[in-house]
Amino acid sequence: MLQTVTTEDDPTDATVTMPVTVRDLLPQDLPACTWSGSATHLRHVERELARAASGEVDYLAVCTPVDLPVAIGGIDYEVAEEAGTLWQLAVLPALQSCGLGTLLVRAAEQRIRHRGLRRAELAVEEDNPRARALYERLGYVAHGRKPEAWDEEGPDGSIRRHETICVLMRKGL
Repeated sequence: MLQTVTTEDDPTDATVTMPVTVRDLLPQDLPACTWSGSATHLRHVERELARAASGEVDYLAVCTPVDLPVAIGGIDYEVAEEAGTLWQLAVLPALQSCGLGTLLVRAAEQRIRHRGLRRAELAVEEDNPRARALYERLGYVAHGRKPEAWDEEGPDGSIRRHETICVLMRKGL
């Protein structure tokens, strides 16, 4: 698949087109994914990759021609009956709004369909309108709200609790 990236900071407004592929995220990819979150987050992703080995989840990576992940995200098959739940979707910040999130979500939906499931679900933080707009463009519909909380590690190693409200969304496949 080809992906177009436009550099807004360059006065010539150059466009670069590069092929990208979608594959399973592997443990050896994690050092290249520090852009996706804190060290605590990456340890959590590593634990989820162990669940992927047992088939409970899929964890995908959108990769450049040199096989570096630039978008990652998981699908949990244990959260909702007869649905795949997308979670921990992230795109390298410098490449956001270039179609990589769309590609990642569509690949996740394809994995869900291949499991014989006909619904995808996700939760998006209320204060993330860009992500919500993407999911709505892709056909996801809000059906509720719920509080979420997790611990985050700061740059100094301190741990702080992050609390938010998420909009629950779903889509028939």
